[in-house]
Amino acid sequence: MGAATQQPLSRTTGLNHAICAAVYCWLRKGLPVLWSCLFFCSAALAQTSETPETALYYGSKPPVELLQAFDVVVLDPSRATPPDASHTPLTQWAARIRLTQNLSTAQLQKQIEQYWAKGYRGFLLDDGAGLLNETPQQSAAMEQAIKTVHAAKPQAHLLVRNHLDTAKAHANTLDTIIVDSLYRQRQGYSGLQARVAEGTRHEALEHIRQLRNAGPHVVAVDYCPGTDRQCRQDVAQQLQEHNVQPYVTSTDLGTIGISHLEVMPRKVLLVQALAQDVHLDDSTGIKTLAMPLNYLGYDIDYLDLNRDSLPTHVGTDRYAGIVVVLDDTVKQPGQWQQWLLQRIREGMPVAVTGSFGFTIDASAATALDLDLVTKPRPTSGRAQITKQADLMGFEALPAPDLRAVVGIQAKDASKTLLGLENGDYAYDAAALTNWGGYILAPFATVSQDAVGAYRLGFQPLEFFRKALRLPDMPVPDVTSENGRRLMFTHVDGDGFVSRAEFQPEYGKFSGEVLHDHILTRYPIPMTVSVIEGEVARTGAYPELSDELEPLARRIFALPNVEIASHTFSHPFFLRQIDHQTGERVKPFYQTAEEKADPFSLPVPNYQFDLDREISGSIDYINQQLAPAGKTVGTLLWSGDAMAPELGLRKAAAAGVFNMNGGTTTITHSNDSWTRIAPYGVSKGDGADAYQVYAAVMNENVYTNDWLGPFYGFKRVLETFDMTNEPIRFKALNIYYHFYSATKEASLKALREIFDAALHQPVSPVYATDYIKRVLQWRRASVARRDNGWIVRGGPDLRQWRWHGDGVPALSQATGLAGYRPGPGGLYIHASNNQAAFSFTNQPDNDLAYVHDATGFIKDLQRNGRSVEFELGGYYQPEAEIRAPSTCHPTVSQGDVQAQRTAQGWRIRVPGNPAKPMSWHTVGVLCD
Repeated sequence: MGAATQQPLSRTTGLNHAICAAVYCWLRKGLPVLWSCLFFCSAALAQTSETPETALYYGSKPPVELLQAFDVVVLDPSRATPPDASHTPLTQWAARIRLTQNLSTAQLQKQIEQYWAKGYRGFLLDDGAGLLNETPQQSAAMEQAIKTVHAAKPQAHLLVRNHLDTAKAHANTLDTIIVDSLYRQRQGYSGLQARVAEGTRHEALEHIRQLRNAGPHVVAVDYCPGTDRQCRQDVAQQLQEHNVQPYVTSTDLGTIGISHLEVMPRKVLLVQALAQDVHLDDSTGIKTLAMPLNYLGYDIDYLDLNRDSLPTHVGTDRYAGIVVVLDDTVKQPGQWQQWLLQRIREGMPVAVTGSFGFTIDASAATALDLDLVTKPRPTSGRAQITKQADLMGFEALPAPDLRAVVGIQAKDASKTLLGLENGDYAYDAAALTNWGGYILAPFATVSQDAVGAYRLGFQPLEFFRKALRLPDMPVPDVTSENGRRLMFTHVDGDGFVSRAEFQPEYGKFSGEVLHDHILTRYPIPMTVSVIEGEVARTGAYPELSDELEPLARRIFALPNVEIASHTFSHPFFLRQIDHQTGERVKPFYQTAEEKADPFSLPVPNYQFDLDREISGSIDYINQQLAPAGKTVGTLLWSGDAMAPELGLRKAAAAGVFNMNGGTTTITHSNDSWTRIAPYGVSKGDGADAYQVYAAVMNENVYTNDWLGPFYGFKRVLETFDMTNEPIRFKALNIYYHFYSATKEASLKALREIFDAALHQPVSPVYATDYIKRVLQWRRASVARRDNGWIVRGGPDLRQWRWHGDGVPALSQATGLAGYRPGPGGLYIHASNNQAAFSFTNQPDNDLAYVHDATGFIKDLQRNGRSVEFELGGYYQPEAEIRAPSTCHPTVSQGDVQAQRTAQGWRIRVPGNPAKPMSWHTVGVLCD
């Protein structure tokens, strides 16, 4: 079954359920729209044995990553437009149509066509009528509207708000009835609520019972204050007790509501106050705390108090918490204090590191439920630690600094993490509180200015889990596939024009040496780029172009190479490019490196142009170097890789992914977690303003900026190990430049790295495969239902990680291939875009499941204890299937090998790095 036929809550097989749903849809909508019914019903109706989960969101900028957890989402088209359907293949987007008295049939038909063209595939008809009190004129108008929509788009998902008698009369036409409201009635968009009379509720429930028997799905929409998640949970439970599907939201319908599903927020707002010369990529938050938050499953929105406006919509429905990372002065501390305390009053968990950003006086201490130390702060002496929690002093515990003392104490209801005394002056430098927690300077991030590094004064995973009250939940994972660590390699174009300096390759271009010793030696996916300004006649070396271009064509023609661009002129300092205009702007402050080096390659008569760097270089490669059937897939950022927001958007507009940047260089001699970069960084609204970081840094860093030792890149093996055990933070990424082929020591190091990597249980993929996983990780959804979970990843993101107790109950699950314990948690393998499962302490040991696999799995079918699926991969694909000894493998091709293991079977199929991938049907029969 494909992505459109996954059923996270189905209690029957997916095929039977899809057929039943399609026949049901056919009977109600007629033979002419059978195929549309098949598509929609298999994608939505068949997803549960009850009703498709429906949400209403009338705000602007809908949070797609949360709303895509639902099967049907109604938007207000005057405030928002539906997202790209390819990003939310399991969600149908419906437009709310306001039926006003002066809306003619012709105008309604025009709206329908306009909304359909925008991507809406459903319509909610809403005339504002209250529950059970519509007028005869409203009923007649609603009947006519239903007929008009059905005639125009019979395949559309049709919803009606209230009008229960009319809904019964048109039960065969309508898909969903929105009953608004059974407990609280909203009064406009004022936020006011009125209680619904008990008699009205009982009468409406009788209508609902009759409607349920007639066929349409019924969704009961109700309301709570937007900041009160507990209220939403309680009212949703009340509605479920009436055997109706709930959707409890705020009165402005601008909050992600709770239905049978409770969608878990996967965003954190990270707040900083950056000095004028500090770039976001270089900020303390990104360098020290972003990676632990990513690992916990949270995408990050960044707020700079010194540059950005304070956001108005930061609710617990979409943010798991706020992390404050302040090591500089806040320009407007009073405004910041007021904003933060309001978020705390609304129930938003907050974790403060470094500084609160405002003075803790008596009023602030009261608001934060802290005790203010009234004694004079000592001016001499040394504080002694009186209490220290295990999570403190993780990588360093600096000596107390009297200049940084904040005279506060945690109350009895809180938990002191670090208590100090200086004489009779006692204070708490770190604590967990009823609103979150804080760790103040100098005990949060310890700067080592002499070497430009940091160390952590606290264990961030444990602190964030406790301070932000993060739930145990399955989190999407970009490091692995089917339990095996992902491996990818990418090459920046630098040094393509350089020549080998060792025998017998002396004088050959580095590209030729790399072609012979690496690209063709290792038949695994590789992503390779060139710099147009090095290779082309329009570049810095036109006299060599006749030799370099054919060499580039030969490399790009290799079946295991995908093509990337490394820009036109290789700008060294992207931080000098204005984020909004794209022009080069010299900053008021320049580093010594910036002053000493040129801005880019010395291309004659060239003035920097961002479009020329991005789309221009892509066009050149596609037209002059790429073989038939291949095009540039990725832009690899050059120089400092601090890409401007506009550059990110231009790369997306050119139809390519982007990557590079990040500072993952952890080694035994520099073993701080602050040397592990996050997955990427968001530099603006929308997916097209996200920069994906390289998983690990390149040889330039390990060789002291190519000054030597030239074998130094071998130390990346330390990085690979330390980002895999005891916690798998990163995929294995071999990232280097063409100039590594110019020296014997560096080329030998490169071969040793490849050999060592391929001796590990890795799953090689292309760089674009990794990038897709990171982008899908950002919009993946996790929802709790009863005692289980429903997760939606994407066509590429299938790996989930669990840190709690138990293993998935496979006999009750849908969309799962299997699981295996791994570094840092349990790795759960989804077999498609979505899966539904709960956890058990009694594993299903009598059935077959995928323990791990090198490669990809799709179209998995489980029949009792047996399992069958499609297996494919780029490099030596195999699957280890755990199964009882009475089970045996089933294969459909003669080139598939099956080997008995102590706990099941290992099945191997042929691999091929060239696209498209070949698939093989394999399985284990147990019945």
